[in-house]
Amino acid sequence: MATLKEFEEALRENGMQMALAILERLRERDRANRVVKPGRRIVGKKMTPELARQILELHGSTEMTQQEIAFKLGVNQGRVNEVIKRGKWLSGDQTAPEAVARDKGKARIQGAEPKRPRKAAAKSSARSGAKTKDKAGKPQRSPATAQLAFGDL
Repeated sequence: MATLKEFEEALRENGMQMALAILERLRERDRANRVVKPGRRIVGKKMTPELARQILELHGSTEMTQQEIAFKLGVNQGRVNEVIKRGKWLSGDQTAPEAVARDKGKARIQGAEPKRPRKAAAKSSARSGAKTKDKAGKPQRSPATAQLAFGDL
């Protein structure tokens, strides 16, 4: 099967200027009618054990792809993959790792969960405990490693 570009090159080689003009006119018409739409964002349903079973049923009984199943049920394709490959969401257990992660994410979005402490403050307190302090209360520096000078060679 030849591509459009190969077809155009063949027309050029054979000197078919009228056919090239018609092809160019068709391209211009298509460009004029072209509409750029933003990417389609699907707001997924809450994953439930019933929805997970429905995904497995569709996967087993039809030849639908994961993407087609996701579009049909209105869920994220990644969730369909998790159900099929790893069996996630099949139990109604609220302490399952995926349910806990979902609830934490929802709490973080709503602002109910407090922000984590900064890592820099935790590191500085850990460093000060590891070094000994001298009489002035300043942390003592560890001795520098030996360096070579020009005269050492």
